[in-house]
Amino acid sequence: MSKAHGIHQEAVIIDGHCDTMLSIMSRGRHPRSPARDFFEKSEAGHIDLPRLIDGGVTCQVMALYIEPQYKPTGSARRCLELLDAFYGLLGQSENFALATRSQHIVDAKGKGQVCGLLSIEGGEAIEGRLSLLRSFYRLGVRAMGLTWNQRNDLADGVGEKSAKSGLTDLGISVVKEMERLGMLVDVSHLSETSFWGVDRVAERPYIASHSNAQALASHPRNLTDKQIEALAAKGGVIGVVFCPPFVDDQKANVSLSRLCDHIDHIKKIAGIDHVGLGSDFDGFGVSPESPQVMKDVSEMPKLTEELLGRGYTEDEVKKVLGGNWLRVYREVLG
Repeated sequence: MSKAHGIHQEAVIIDGHCDTMLSIMSRGRHPRSPARDFFEKSEAGHIDLPRLIDGGVTCQVMALYIEPQYKPTGSARRCLELLDAFYGLLGQSENFALATRSQHIVDAKGKGQVCGLLSIEGGEAIEGRLSLLRSFYRLGVRAMGLTWNQRNDLADGVGEKSAKSGLTDLGISVVKEMERLGMLVDVSHLSETSFWGVDRVAERPYIASHSNAQALASHPRNLTDKQIEALAAKGGVIGVVFCPPFVDDQKANVSLSRLCDHIDHIKKIAGIDHVGLGSDFDGFGVSPESPQVMKDVSEMPKLTEELLGRGYTEDEVKKVLGGNWLRVYREVLG
């Protein structure tokens, strides 16, 4: 057994974001993305249970993405439909379980299981009501991105170019209530001014579930060095995203090595305790001929090999693979 293989097997591996629930429910976000069985190994998309097992993943954060056509008034209903689809997966395999606390992830590792942790992508889902936020928490949701790319009644998304406003009063109330409940506030889709609004309000660690470093790729959803420093100062984690435009401005330069340059950069700016994985698998499409980080989640062991090859210690590798996420989950989720 190689050193990389042994470390990968021992590690608690957590991927902080995927959009697989859309593909399980229906067609997925992209027109050519067919519906597929989560329990059958497929060549389509990036994730299913057999490929999660092949990749050594212990916990996969499953986004409940609220598509634009459901906003604003159908958002809660759509989120409930996605929740129902997720709960429909439970009980179909002894190898798949729900995680709502850090210990559930540790237990899953001991049993050789994969667990799913639920996150809402788009605060429209609560339709302006803290009561709905609390209800989603009771249904097992443990994280929420305040916006997708658009502006909503909580904050501005990164696609809002003109307003340059921060959190609304409601958005401030939502952040405070999420922290009280024990939910992770996700800033990955926020405009920069709204990001700083969260940073001012937050008293507990917040996260960027799927963002890279803007110093290496200029995508507007990547974080500046100042944002990375601020998030780390609050104890949070940035999940590096595998989507090609976030990895490099030039498509030809996209690779696993280039993704690890982002990990190197975040480590340099924030320290090794504040970088993890946030693949965004099944949230983007790549043709087989195009440069990519990896073809699907089954290739996750290649990341361990790359980090070791760069001189990362065993402890550092395990932190990036999932240890840093687990630390934040212990602090915020319990």
